[in-house]
Amino acid sequence: MTGFNEPEAVAVFAPHHPEHRFILFVQPKDPEKETWTGYRYGVEGAKERFGADEAYPIQELDEKLPQYLEKADRIYYHLGRDQLFNSQILSHWQKLLSTYPKRGTGPIAIEDTNFILHPMRLIKSPSEIEIMRQATAISAMAHNRAREFAQVGQYEYEIQAEIEHTFRLKGGIGAAYPSIVASGSNACILHYVENDRQIQENDLLLIDAGCSYGYYNGDITRTFPVSGKFTPEQKTIYEIVLQAQLKAIEQVKPGQPYNQFHDAAVRVIVEGLKDLGLLTGDTEEIIKEEKYKPFYMHRTGHWLGLDVHDAGLYKCGEETWQTLQPGHIVTVEPGIYISPEIKPAEGQPEVPEKWRGIGVRIEDDVLVTVDGHEILTDAVPKHIEEIER
Repeated sequence: MTGFNEPEAVAVFAPHHPEHRFILFVQPKDPEKETWTGYRYGVEGAKERFGADEAYPIQELDEKLPQYLEKADRIYYHLGRDQLFNSQILSHWQKLLSTYPKRGTGPIAIEDTNFILHPMRLIKSPSEIEIMRQATAISAMAHNRAREFAQVGQYEYEIQAEIEHTFRLKGGIGAAYPSIVASGSNACILHYVENDRQIQENDLLLIDAGCSYGYYNGDITRTFPVSGKFTPEQKTIYEIVLQAQLKAIEQVKPGQPYNQFHDAAVRVIVEGLKDLGLLTGDTEEIIKEEKYKPFYMHRTGHWLGLDVHDAGLYKCGEETWQTLQPGHIVTVEPGIYISPEIKPAEGQPEVPEKWRGIGVRIEDDVLVTVDGHEILTDAVPKHIEEIER
């Protein structure tokens, strides 16, 4: 909202104030401390560089803040993140509330900013989309480099290092989240982050990694055979996941309920596993009773932006899903995970040994456009003929 990224700072927006509508409280300039901890913009820099109408040292917060609160109808603030600051805000509000009967003005309530800011964050502006394009482009470069670099005999952390080196080399802040580099059956662990196994012949390698750029994030997953060729079982599972993802992406368009692309992916996965004899029974019953969940236990995507799992509601009430709109960015990431210790759902067959230890996920970042969608991460190959060598 401000671009100001120094710690120990507070932004105040006061649209009712006659002169100061945007106020920053910041750490003052201190040459001695800056020698140790880095440059500070200070009070003058907060106004000159970031356009604040007024700025004060953070030490003056208690003294100066009341003048911006006393004529407001409401205080908009998200309670919960900082207990000390919560206490300061509540104390000021209670004092103003106690004098309300005499003055007849002042804030009568505190409302959570999340209900205002989160919907705004869901719809990306053109400038935000351009930053997201850069974040996803760097993420894609890193994934392509990882596929070129990976070899049997390497350790997972070597590939992680190459990925994160690429993030920084191309101008990113760094990794958007802990990079997952999962070989063999480690790919069946959704948030595997140890990244310390040595890659073996015929291993699949699942990489889930994204770059943070300008504080916006990419989030890509690819799975590929390190030796260059899928085994027959790996190829079969991979193709089911790929088809599930392609079908899901078709559903990412304006006017569609958010859950539509998840439901589409689940149906393809269930039908594919039924064809292999890994699930049996009526498709609708399997889906309704979630008997597919030993193989596919997570949702197919999430909002993406300033946070990897970005702010914003998925539902509008208990039964109604959010409707996709132009400017939304979602991940689409189906997977199949056949753990060596997989336990089938009740009434479902045991999983033959040849399938166990295979984990596949394919994830892209998808922008909802006026007439459909745009895959921001399509620079990373995912079709079998593109990734086998």
